[in-house]
Amino acid sequence: MNIGVLGAGAWGTALAIHFALHSHKVWLWTHNARHVQQLQQERVNRRYLSDFVLPENLSVVDKFAPADLIIIATPVAALRESAQKLVAAGLGEVPVIAACKGFEQQTGLLPQQVLAEVMSANKCIGVLSGPSFAQELAQQLPCAVTLASENFVWIQALAATLNNTVLRLYANADVIGAAVGGAVKNVMAIATGIADGLNYGINARVALMTRGMAEISRLNQALGGQAATLMGLSGMGDLILTCTGSLSRNRRVGLLLAEGKSLPEALTELGHVAEGVYTVEEVCRQAASLGVDMPIATILQQLFEGRTEVRALAEILMERAPRAE
Repeated sequence: MNIGVLGAGAWGTALAIHFALHSHKVWLWTHNARHVQQLQQERVNRRYLSDFVLPENLSVVDKFAPADLIIIATPVAALRESAQKLVAAGLGEVPVIAACKGFEQQTGLLPQQVLAEVMSANKCIGVLSGPSFAQELAQQLPCAVTLASENFVWIQALAATLNNTVLRLYANADVIGAAVGGAVKNVMAIATGIADGLNYGINARVALMTRGMAEISRLNQALGGQAATLMGLSGMGDLILTCTGSLSRNRRVGLLLAEGKSLPEALTELGHVAEGVYTVEEVCRQAASLGVDMPIATILQQLFEGRTEVRALAEILMERAPRAE
């Protein structure tokens, strides 16, 4: 296939490298002209993924080119603008996959909903979700993820086309469940990072992950997602990876907060986008409007707003009124 990837961060670069290594012709676009020039000249993404050389059949561009498939791997905050640029360039009906996880701020829309709103004539819109670190995919270590879309015939065919010995793709028609699982697990990873940083132990980590999944499940049900989806890669799989993996950005934010750093300090030290930070507020807004109980997400919101302290996290959760599981 001829594949276009929007976003030259770690994840977009890893996806572009991967598909180029598996015989697809790939172009990688970023809005930053200086970054484009550096990538073209050095063939290495020194800022985000410095250990990997870009394959010869991967071209770095500052203007969109024709494509059979477009993958948008920008942060969620840039998704709408990216889609609008595609429409303006005459690519609004090219099959498109959102490879970002979260809710759009203010609108509360999931990635596929943002794309459907902007690219209303496009009949092939999906999301890529599941346990996947950019570093390991670029390294060509085995990985399995979910491709989800309401257009199941298309997404099933696409999964079969892109499937290979490194990246195994599972098709799913429950795009809401796949997107909710991918978005909210980042919130829970920050909480588990805090617990790990405060040396609360493995019991506490597993408790947070398990109760975190309960929160994800309640929100998913309220938004119309299917429970079974969260038992798969884009739910439980992604939650486990992000809450325990050493490469997890969101877990790293929690660890830095546990060290006593402020949120801005933690994000500066991280040097990458941690979607969970921006997802917390929207998740809590959604939960409040839908009447969904999400205590872990709520405490993180209070922490980010300066209404509680990081060391109060466990105490507040443990002092909640007893309830049935």
